[in-house]
Amino acid sequence: MSYFSISNVSKSYDEIPALQPFSLEMNQGDFLAIVGESGSGKSTLLKIMAGLEVQDSGEVFLGGKPILNPNQKIVSGYDEIRLIHQNFHLYPNSTVEENISRQLLHYEKEYAKSRVAQLLKLLGLNDFKDRFPRQLSGGQKQKVAIGKAMAVEPDILLLDEPFSSLDTIQTHRLISELKEIFKEFGTTVIFVTHDLDDALRLTDNLIILQKGKVAQKGTSRQLCEKPNTKYVAQLFSPINKLPDTKNSYIRPADVKLRTKGGLLAHVTDSRFLVHYNSLQIQLKESGITWEVDDPQRKYEIGDRVYLSWDGPKVMTL
Repeated sequence: MSYFSISNVSKSYDEIPALQPFSLEMNQGDFLAIVGESGSGKSTLLKIMAGLEVQDSGEVFLGGKPILNPNQKIVSGYDEIRLIHQNFHLYPNSTVEENISRQLLHYEKEYAKSRVAQLLKLLGLNDFKDRFPRQLSGGQKQKVAIGKAMAVEPDILLLDEPFSSLDTIQTHRLISELKEIFKEFGTTVIFVTHDLDDALRLTDNLIILQKGKVAQKGTSRQLCEKPNTKYVAQLFSPINKLPDTKNSYIRPADVKLRTKGGLLAHVTDSRFLVHYNSLQIQLKESGITWEVDDPQRKYEIGDRVYLSWDGPKVMTL
């Protein structure tokens, strides 16, 4: 039996489906990323997982025991399952150390002191323990919020777009640091985000959620190479529609640029990116504009090019 499981959970608001029947099984210590745009049902799902929202159907289990919703439990929520929002929810007039230690007021004093010291060290917050939230950077505030959630040693940590207020550099650094901390504690982590790149920095175990329904699940390679839908395909890169077809597409990186032989086109724009030039190319016969990678940085605006690709790289969506 799996450690954490969700069975056919669904939810509607005013008869409008927010989450269609959703099921999941996870082992202890697993990491999972759920990726989807705003309104896809991600936050609703996390609240149900945490026992903070009443589902219309289905059940949630942790270690074989049911997670009760607010209609079934006087005080909603569980210490074993902690939900972290994008808003930090810190006590503004309490120091970093006090914010974390307040979660342990009803615990034995020596344990509480030891636990707080452990978290301050692991999260790299020792030098900031006497500061107030207003004196911290966004990344430091997020660490304190995570320290608060982890103070009671939760079994499951649910992260709801926790890095959306941070810049890209902060986010990438923080995800890398937290990944090692979560592994050390053996915490089971479910991370929801609209940013695929952020998700992949934590785990390669993905679920794509669209309009409350699972669009696809699997590894990044499986989803990139064999997407079920255009939505899933476009999470990984732009896609180019093949002319004279209904539903055939090719990725920019899979198009070969040649000086002769292939589909005739010309370069209309070029952007310098880290590993390649990204070209806008207009096909001569159809007039369709494609985005194509030029890793050799060989072509310039106005150049005539010929395009080809390998048949297995074509996606039917």
